[in-house]
Amino acid sequence: MNMNDLKNSKAAVSTVTINRNEFDKPTGNIYEAISITAKRAVQINSEIKKELLEKLEEFATYSDSLEEVFENKEQIEVSKFYEKLPKPHAMAVEEWLMDKIYHRNTEKDA
Repeated sequence: MNMNDLKNSKAAVSTVTINRNEFDKPTGNIYEAISITAKRAVQINSEIKKELLEKLEEFATYSDSLEEVFENKEQIEVSKFYEKLPKPHAMAVEEWLMDKIYHRNTEKDA
């Protein structure tokens, strides 16, 4: 998935209850399903963090003086946008439930 897909995610912004039987159906094991989605959440988080840091780097000032810090409205808007995104774990769960995460068990494949 690219960042535009993540930004357009339909994942819940707040807590929602998920049917456990639906969640672990692809693997048959709740712990394996949670492990897979947790790894995907880490990937999503790192992608979002990388993009946010790149955008905020544009606003960085490299001065050693004690000049007045001024509010940069564009920087505030960028920060607010990323704060309003669904949490990475919610995005990962949404991807998992929509069968968009590729996974395989190497122990079973061997």
